[in-house]
Amino acid sequence: MSIESTPLPGTPAMPEVKMHLATPAKPCTGTVVKTYRCTASKKASGFVRHVSIDVTGTPLAGAFLAGQSFGVIPPGVDANGKPHKLRLYSIASPSRGEDGTGNVVATTVKRTIDEHWESHRLFLGVASNYLCDLQEGEQVTLTGPSGKRFVLPSDPSAHDYLFIATGTGIAPFRGMVMDLLARGCASRIALIMGSAYSTDLLYHDDLLNLAKRHENFRYMTAISREPLPDGRKGLYVHERLNADRDLFKPLLESQRTLIYMCGIAGMELGVMQSLGGMLQGEALAQYLRIDAAAGPPAAWERAMLNRSLHPTRRMFLEVY
Repeated sequence: MSIESTPLPGTPAMPEVKMHLATPAKPCTGTVVKTYRCTASKKASGFVRHVSIDVTGTPLAGAFLAGQSFGVIPPGVDANGKPHKLRLYSIASPSRGEDGTGNVVATTVKRTIDEHWESHRLFLGVASNYLCDLQEGEQVTLTGPSGKRFVLPSDPSAHDYLFIATGTGIAPFRGMVMDLLARGCASRIALIMGSAYSTDLLYHDDLLNLAKRHENFRYMTAISREPLPDGRKGLYVHERLNADRDLFKPLLESQRTLIYMCGIAGMELGVMQSLGGMLQGEALAQYLRIDAAAGPPAAWERAMLNRSLHPTRRMFLEVY
């Protein structure tokens, strides 16, 4: 779900993007060139893979931006005998691709393994397990690119950035951060990555290394189910904002800053409540227009989004 609102003064200029160059009626074929587990530990609670696909010679080659998505059409038919429908996956690559030329695009995919509530039979996600099972050299049917809103602005150096991710919501930010740093962008860039356990962090070592090499990039984690070193309970992403208020408040009060959030639905409300407790007046209005009926931040509910809580176009949301 993508939440938008009417533009306000100071709305960032966004680039023109290419979309739907490969359609379900006329898809293209890519070849898997790399696949690996991208969790911080083999003991992670889920199976998440980074899958790189060579799209050389297809409409997708060189035609995507970090933050967009591509579609995957699994082979075979569903329970009703109809061909499987496409599933969208966020692009985890920078706009220059994994290879630097835009010919290799990647995504971050978690195997869906669950149990039906009533029948208690095993449920396996069709597309996620198909993608995770693919071996190097095997082909996959793709569509896209998709998405025009959740991308970096036309002039990246004109803004500072706060990226907030949970789970595979890190995918677009991997590409965006790599884009910004490769361009030599001197803007302030902060990324908060949330997960239940430290073993579930994705691209953790890569992001730590980027932060070591670039002084303007801050990478922080919010681990919800592990205690902090001082014994306090773990943090969710919005609680990380509060815990490091001295760092984030000056960033958020700046008229340059844009907020991007991607991950599990519900995370956005906690972040908005933290913003409401941290910022006032014009600083808060940069990101949220709040009706009087909304009450104090502690009373806000997710049902209020786009009713009495209106994200501005300086806040970019992709939740699912």
